[in-house]
Amino acid sequence: MTPGTVGLVSVNVSLPTYLGQHRGQPVESGIAKQPVEAPDLWLSQVNLEGDGQADLVDHGGPDKAVYAYPSEHLPAWSDELELGHVLGPAAFGENLTTAGCAEADVCIGDRWAWGGAVLEICQPRWPCFKLALHRGRGDIQRRMRANGRTGWYLRVIEPGRVPVAGPIRVAERHPAGATVLLAHEAASPRSGVPTDVVEALLDVEPLALEWKGHLLAVLEAHS
Repeated sequence: MTPGTVGLVSVNVSLPTYLGQHRGQPVESGIAKQPVEAPDLWLSQVNLEGDGQADLVDHGGPDKAVYAYPSEHLPAWSDELELGHVLGPAAFGENLTTAGCAEADVCIGDRWAWGGAVLEICQPRWPCFKLALHRGRGDIQRRMRANGRTGWYLRVIEPGRVPVAGPIRVAERHPAGATVLLAHEAASPRSGVPTDVVEALLDVEPLALEWKGHLLAVLEAHS
């Protein structure tokens, strides 16, 4: 991440399509995204143009409007999963395949200016079974939670038209300095993150309510 910018490798979208079977039931999802060829898209408060979710209870919504994933993680995943090739953009169902920053570099509450839109980082990803179906690996949820290569969700503060070509400007760094990686680690009762740090994260106003629920569960487990 050069000062003040985030590289943009690819912008990816998909409407819900058939993904596979889970517990004997057909599953639809928008996780199988593809890179966009159009020069720009409209970004609303809940979705990029051409993107969508099948399950609006656990996916999508204002606090999961845009999902970003670092391209730097793709070679490590390719080795770990013994694929024999390097994964490409949208491998984890992300809208933005980024370059130059990872979970330890970006903070909850950081704001990005992307074309005519403004976005705010609000939580890490907590993968569900659909990622396992998408990648054909039943162990990938456990692996992502263990290694912290989760990516992060952004809410849309100001909708607008956004270019497919980057970079994205980092408009504001949140003063709390609570990284996405720290927020991820704090949500695990066995991570060793001190209780006072978990409590301090709860006071970071931009952190999504869903993630604050994970942190409250950690505190209850320690009480």
